[in-house]
Amino acid sequence: MGALAAALKEMGYGVTGSDANVYPPMSTFLAERGIVVNQGFCASHLAYGPDLVIVGNAVKKDNPEAVYALEAGLPYCSMPQAVNHFLAGDRKTLVVCGTHGKTTTASMAAWLLAAAGCDPSFMIGGIVSNFFSNYKVGNGPYMVIEGDEYDTAFFDKGAKLLHYRPDVVIWTGAEFDHADIFDDIEQIRSVFRTYFLQMGPDQTLVAYGADAAAGPLLAGLDCRVQTYGTREEDHWRIAAENTAPGKNAFSLFCREKPFGGFEMVPAGAHNRLNAGAAAAAAANLGLSAGQIAEGLKTFAGVRRRQEIRGVAGGVTVIDDFAHHPTAVRETIAAIRSAYPQSRLIAVFEPRTNTSMRNVFQQVYPDCFDNADLICIRKASLLHKVPEGQRFSSLQLAADLRKKGKDAHCFDDTGKIVDFVAEAAAAGDVVLVMSTGGFDNIHESLLEALKHPPEPGP
Repeated sequence: MGALAAALKEMGYGVTGSDANVYPPMSTFLAERGIVVNQGFCASHLAYGPDLVIVGNAVKKDNPEAVYALEAGLPYCSMPQAVNHFLAGDRKTLVVCGTHGKTTTASMAAWLLAAAGCDPSFMIGGIVSNFFSNYKVGNGPYMVIEGDEYDTAFFDKGAKLLHYRPDVVIWTGAEFDHADIFDDIEQIRSVFRTYFLQMGPDQTLVAYGADAAAGPLLAGLDCRVQTYGTREEDHWRIAAENTAPGKNAFSLFCREKPFGGFEMVPAGAHNRLNAGAAAAAAANLGLSAGQIAEGLKTFAGVRRRQEIRGVAGGVTVIDDFAHHPTAVRETIAAIRSAYPQSRLIAVFEPRTNTSMRNVFQQVYPDCFDNADLICIRKASLLHKVPEGQRFSSLQLAADLRKKGKDAHCFDDTGKIVDFVAEAAAAGDVVLVMSTGGFDNIHESLLEALKHPPEPGP
């Protein structure tokens, strides 16, 4: 929604907004563009009579501004409807969907097109470092959209993804997520299957072939299907090369014929998959291997994805959006590969509607194997989850200790800051994982690390 607001402002529209809680980096991002965001929701915010109200999916039907818009007869639409109307239009559209890696893969694809001189438009759920933005209104023929399987709006409970009209789709696979709106993995898979069935012979689907349900999901489609992954049978096969801190290298094969060699800064096997998918999609849109290689080499990453927030007292503090167990495991593994000689301190806040539920209670303990010291925060929004479904951070810490890990649970962020500032030493890496602001823990940690407490007697 923030990206859409900024894009519309750039296109010449007057834009205002409301949200329950706005925090950096999005609050700063919007303020720099002169977009007024009202804290909280009130009917008076719409009293001036806007020409259109765009409703995000976090807004419920009893929201005072939603109620006012309906009662006043103000025109309204959902976010994906607005993206289609104002931005996608007649552009060739690349949609990136799947449980994991959407933001990074879409960001890579957008930068590959931009680096090749295609001046694409894009709408992505994270701030792309190369652009210092999560949107772009370009003059070129391409549009890149991060397609979400989450519901569209209170008046449209279908997935946002289903609204987008693609020329090329990247599907990164499906795992169970969004436990607040889906009952099981089959419901999530059905969303993707429905989307794929809408695609025709002139459209291309670049799909993660090793997904557990790839067979049935990809069977009998009318569109062109190209799988990617590390298997010999994949249309686009990714083969890891020698990697080193700051250099993640791989070769890409198309139908087992060498396509090109590539290297990039973002670490981890999961980022090689993301990059391979983006490269395959870019090739389908006409880019050469050389153009793709140059783009990946200069890709600067995404804010809040392995983002180094600073170094203090010789301790590196890294921010990441990881929350799903798979993302937590792969992110920790990636940071371990990037800093093989460092002690790795993992700080995790369960915050999403899924991670605050106990659906993955037994899965999370196996996701921290590559961390040396683990700090788990009690979920601050746990009251939003029915009592019998709540995730226990205390239990996770106990289960990790049973596995021989040095794990601790904390009931507030300040205590984590104090603990880490005392425990950390020069050369350590602190990886903070949360989907929220986490009480500005990164800045607090960096400040505390500048002035570590004196050791006790």
